[in-house]
Amino acid sequence: MNTLDALRRAIVLACCALPVACADETAARMAALNHLVGQPEQTLLQTMGVPTRSYDADGVKFLAYDERRVDIIPGTPGVGIWSAGAVPPQRIERWCETTFQVAQAVVQSFTLRGNACG
Repeated sequence: MNTLDALRRAIVLACCALPVACADETAARMAALNHLVGQPEQTLLQTMGVPTRSYDADGVKFLAYDERRVDIIPGTPGVGIWSAGAVPPQRIERWCETTFQVAQAVVQSFTLRGNACG
């Protein structure tokens, strides 16, 4: 097996492991957020901090928290003098907006939106 084949095999194995890690991360996030439902608004603020933005509609508050990050997926080197088969690094922007609905000073529910919420 040459070096390029070994590199490709390592990338495939790493990609196969990602869904398991993501599933664990999603479960942990959902458990933490579900724990806030039914809690006083003060507990939400102590846990999550000051929201990125908020909106009040007829006595119901919507508190939004934004998370953003940039992931770099490394490229792979090519073979030969002209670097045939080379793949450049990729920059992927990931974000998640968590919005809590608060009524009568109690967290009622939450929604997630984005490509990095789970």
